[in-house]
Amino acid sequence: MTETLRIVMNGVTGRMGHNQHLVRSLLAIRDEGGLLLADGRRVVPEPVLLGRNAGKLKDLADRYDVPLWSTDLEACLADPSTDIYFDAQLTDLRAAAVTSAIAAGKHVYCEKPIASTLEESLRLNALATQRGVKHGVVQDKLFLPGLRKLRTVIESGALGQILSVRGDFGYWVFEGDWRPAQRPSWNYRAGDGVGIVLDMFPHWRYVLDSLFGQVRAVMCTTATHVPERVNEAGQRYECTADDAAYAMFRLEGGIIAQFASSWATRVNRDELLEIHVDGTMGSAVCGLHTCTVQPRTATPAARWNPDEPDGLDYRGAWLDVPAASPYANGFRAQWEAFLSHVVADTPFPWGLLEGAKGLQLAEAALASAAAGCWIDLPDLVA
Repeated sequence: MTETLRIVMNGVTGRMGHNQHLVRSLLAIRDEGGLLLADGRRVVPEPVLLGRNAGKLKDLADRYDVPLWSTDLEACLADPSTDIYFDAQLTDLRAAAVTSAIAAGKHVYCEKPIASTLEESLRLNALATQRGVKHGVVQDKLFLPGLRKLRTVIESGALGQILSVRGDFGYWVFEGDWRPAQRPSWNYRAGDGVGIVLDMFPHWRYVLDSLFGQVRAVMCTTATHVPERVNEAGQRYECTADDAAYAMFRLEGGIIAQFASSWATRVNRDELLEIHVDGTMGSAVCGLHTCTVQPRTATPAARWNPDEPDGLDYRGAWLDVPAASPYANGFRAQWEAFLSHVVADTPFPWGLLEGAKGLQLAEAALASAAAGCWIDLPDLVA
């Protein structure tokens, strides 16, 4: 039995909505004949492209053989044939659209942050729960090959008791004068509700919560290292949003984590994200794709001697963690889980409340940066 799910996709003209959610997720599933569920049913996603630019939408529809597209959100939501609303718009537009979708009885799945404030995100979760619709938030980094390998290592017990976690993320975003910037100019305007804390700390929340323990407190310092950039029209503008953040987190169980996040750093590591985990029985380092481990029995005896070169090959003492199986695109993997959740009611632990937790950490980090102190994170109640 084959079932078609019609999915309104808002924000597909943007980089993430286009590449990851449309092309590499839903269209890939569609073009392979749909998603086969455990009960033998097959689910075929049918996208409805939604946005503000009719020309761009028509180009995408023609390029990918998508018959349905629209610039009218309310019409798409009023259509009884649409089942799911997906949102990858600018953050400050998301809450209103998701609210309308919930009111229309659509299941909702959206990018993070799910709203501009914690209060808004909790309201969305409450509305979805009251309306009885299925809901989810994208938590793609949990599905990256490197982090999946790291989870396997942790769950095996090979690291023993985990003591600390150190994350290093970022790259140099060009200023836009001599080379085009890799990120849009609105990322650097505080009035648009962005900045690296709001962009990245929701990611760090679900990574830390899922792999190591619930985040209980944060201490953060933010910076705007590059004060002026050039926008897409070639005009100089003042940067008012944070482009770097340096944070420590206290986790449940006594684990200490520290993360450096920056769009003003040059990369000297294997991947743009690197997470180093130290435990009593061993350590692990993972990136987006790779993971290495060093067990206690293979740890070299390092000695501090500033007078002579060390001579130890520290990188050579680490072992690669092989893939247990081929890993699908992380966005697609979570889409498949959500489609199965909608059709077959299979478990889906990444609902809107998980998205609210990301906003809680981001707001606490910004409050910490303003006050210069630790900020506690109480439990969120649905």
